Amino acid sequence: PANGRDAGGQGAPGNRNPAIYSPVSSSPLSALCASPDSWPCLRASPPSTPSPSWSAMRHAPSALKWPNDVLLRGGKVAGILLESVGDHLAIGIGVNLAHAPEAGTLEARALPAVTLREAGANVTAEDFLNVLAQEYAGLEDQFTTYGFATIRSAWLAHAARLGEVITARTMRDEITGVFEDVDSAGNLILRTRNGAVPITAADVFF
Repeated sequence: PANGRDAGGQGAPGNRNPAIYSPVSSSPLSALCASPDSWPCLRASPPSTPSPSWSAMRHAPSALKWPNDVLLRGGKVAGILLESVGDHLAIGIGVNLAHAPEAGTLEARALPAVTLREAGANVTAEDFLNVLAQEYAGLEDQFTTYGFATIRSAWLAHAARLGEVITARTMRDEITGVFEDVDSAGNLILRTRNGAVPITAADVFF
């Protein structure tokens, strides 16, 4: 369901992330449920008859930031959070449609927050959620039929900073290395001076 307001969207567990900010009627905060092993890569695409706003959004430079952020023109426009709920996953999705927090409210080293409106996409929360639900259903079918491999390939094709040096902050330490891959389990692979390091969960900084 679309929600009203979230002044401090939560990213990784225990990490408050105000880059997803949702004043009333400006940004969808949706919750989807999936089977425990489902991990589709979500990507919004235009409806069957694209409006000028959707076309503008589609042509704006975008990328995917491991593990759960969508970037637009170098800033964060959306984030995803997975949480176990019984034998299902709750998938929370926050998108900055028209408003975003001020730079001074963001964590140090965090990317700036941007909105779809800045890319010329003036869409309502309801319209965006309709498209998101359709895309999710299609990708879940793809995952069920073909597994994670095809979605992983598509994700990597849009990965931000692939092949570049990044820093991953885990609950214990920070690891800096070259973003080499995302493996078949969805782990981030960093190439460090000590070899390849798989990372299951972390905040990533460029």
